[in-house]
Parts: sequence; C-alpha cells; structure tokens
Amino acid sequence: MVVNDLLNSKGLHILSVNLGVVEIEGDLSKDQLSQLDSSLKSLGFELIDDKKSKTIEKIKNTIITLVHHSDHSLKTNLSSFITSQIHQDYNYLSNLFSEVEGTTIEKYFITQRIERVKELIVYDELSLSEIAIQMNYSSVGYLSNQFKKVTGLTPTHFKNIRENKRKPLDEV
Repeated sequence: MVVNDLLNSKGLHILSVNLGVVEIEGDLSKDQLSQLDSSLKSLGFELIDDKKSKTIEKIKNTIITLVHHSDHSLKTNLSSFITSQIHQDYNYLSNLFSEVEGTTIEKYFITQRIERVKELIVYDELSLSEIAIQMNYSSVGYLSNQFKKVTGLTPTHFKNIRENKRKPLDEV
C-alpha cells in the first residue's frame, strides 16, 4: 500500500503492484527514476533495475510466497519448484544466489520456514504437531531439530519466553 500510494502521488499510472514487483505504464526518465529511487529508500525500499538483482528478488519472492502465503505444501523438490516459477536453469540460479547473497537457496528457504514456524508459535493457535504438518515437516522431531539449529532454542523454549524473536522478511 505504501508503494502504491507513493507511485500515485508521483502521478504514475500503475498496472500492478505485487510483492517486490511494480509494473507501470510507459517509461520513466533518468530524473524520474532517481526521484523515485530516493523516495523509495526513504520508505525502506529500493529500486532494483539490473538483471541479476531482479533474478535474486524473484527467487526470494517465490520462496516467501511459498512459505508465508501459500496454503499448499511443496509437492516436488525446491529446485524443481523454483525452476518452474522462474524458468531458468537451477544451477545458474543457485550459483547466482550464493554469489550475491552469501548463502544458498536451501538455507534461505529453511530460514523462511523457521520464521513462519516462529510466527505460528507466537499466534499460539496450533500445537507443534499441527505446525509440523502445516509446514510439511516429516515429524515434530525434525522440525524441532531444524528450529534449534537455526535459532539456538527449542520450539518449546521459544514459546515459553514469549518475546518477539521474529525478523522482518527483508532481514532474513
């Protein structure tokens, strides 16, 4: 909504605004791009216009959508899913992601899953078994082990301390 409002205030005709992607009608001048970039930065966003950065953002958005905004579990492996969504060779995507982000796609996916598990634990509406099923873990034990590797805490201990341990998506 913030990006949408900003673009409207600049008099731009918006075709669509989705997670990480904005489509506007027409082209912008260098001056307009510069003004838009500084306005976005003041709001905590950034303008991405090079091909590698766009690809990295597509990978991140695909994983975030899968983990945080999808009601279905992953029926195939992660590499096949990403390839089907982005339509590029997975080896290329994996190497690019690791080179730019300093972590692997798989580790980023695990981190996103754990952030979602934290969110579900804080909501306190589901048991750990139900969370494991919803997040497509093979067992509660596997979820607990992965949770502890990433956070240093067991899910039960995390639930008991009740502090806000979630990271914003852009800091993951």
